[in-house]
Amino acid sequence: MEKTNKRFTPTLNSNVKKEMVHPGVYILGGMGNITVIETDIGFVLIDAGRTPEMAEALRNEIRSISDAPIHSIVYSHGHNGYNRAAWYFREAAKADGEPEPRFVAHEKVSLRYRRYEETWQFQNYLNSNQFRVPLEVLTKPQYTYPTVTFSDKLRLIMGDRIVEVLSAPSETDDSVAVWLPEEKLLYTGPSMVSSCVNIGTPLRTQRDDARWVNTLEKLVALQPEILIPSFGNVLRGREEIQHILTNMADGLKYLRREVVDRLNKGMNDVEILYDIEYPAEYFEQPWSVPTYGCPDMIVRDIYRSETGWWDRNPTSLHPDHPRDAASAILSAISDRKTVIDMARNLMEEGKVQTALHVIDILALASDDDEDVKEAKKLKSKLLHLRSENLPSIVSQKLYLSHADSLDKEDGE
Repeated sequence: MEKTNKRFTPTLNSNVKKEMVHPGVYILGGMGNITVIETDIGFVLIDAGRTPEMAEALRNEIRSISDAPIHSIVYSHGHNGYNRAAWYFREAAKADGEPEPRFVAHEKVSLRYRRYEETWQFQNYLNSNQFRVPLEVLTKPQYTYPTVTFSDKLRLIMGDRIVEVLSAPSETDDSVAVWLPEEKLLYTGPSMVSSCVNIGTPLRTQRDDARWVNTLEKLVALQPEILIPSFGNVLRGREEIQHILTNMADGLKYLRREVVDRLNKGMNDVEILYDIEYPAEYFEQPWSVPTYGCPDMIVRDIYRSETGWWDRNPTSLHPDHPRDAASAILSAISDRKTVIDMARNLMEEGKVQTALHVIDILALASDDDEDVKEAKKLKSKLLHLRSENLPSIVSQKLYLSHADSLDKEDGE
């Protein structure tokens, strides 16, 4: 098809820069390790970026390699931030008179997108808390549904290259890995992010530790010699890659054994959290740093995979409305200042989490008196302090997001 001179170029640009990690294979950056593979019949791009500005920057970097069209865009998984701007590549190809790229994804991505469209306001609420983004700046996402789907494996014969897209369920049930079998190069998708695996995120659906183990063992069996994780540095060398993937799987197996053993003894989730140990051989490695996921979140996910929603306290089985319960508790307290003073003393002793338990006696109430206001202000301070003592970015953001909401109530 003859090209036109018309260019589809939104304003601004994103911080994207290519790095060749193997002949014809480049990491572009952007949203993690967005990767592009050069072939005789066009490029295979893994993920399209979050914004049109990012997508434009990705396309410009690809254009600096060659003028070949983008043949296929592979969705690493169904979380919308990774391919929210996929539509840009369709419009850009149309404007330049090029064939529209194929949008390749696991068959379950379409199911996820339909669920996200149904719950988009709720998803925005979750994201505003988890990433500490003002809710008002989040809009309804635009979804580009895949045009090519598969269930287990899709083999693309791309002229001089064979590119296989493999089902690799991990963070989502629609996650994929991309494998170049003749070159022993593997892109892992979200199954590996060079930190503790992201299982048990507080605001998300379950992520299934056993499923994640199966995926890691599947990737081990490929015996890759070059590995590109979704985030983090490229790994080289079959033995090192085998060791890291196997260690990650063994760590998850360990947690499951330990949680199940304690479940069988009748322990609840918090009791298990304070009883279980996290061996350094699994959880103090460079690839298991708890910067996003963390071991105790994995423990909670394993626990809730085997139990219902009840915390085993009969009071919470058929509860009053939280507002009514908090107001009744408030009425029963004759000296509210004692509660505030105790929480403040615990804070000064460095017992921040204990202080949070105490201050909630007042801070959960909806009453608009001065003691409750003071309690909420103290709770905000405690949340800021608590966020400083946790390595998990998710936990930090959730504490700070709740502190923001308390400050807003206080008019700060």
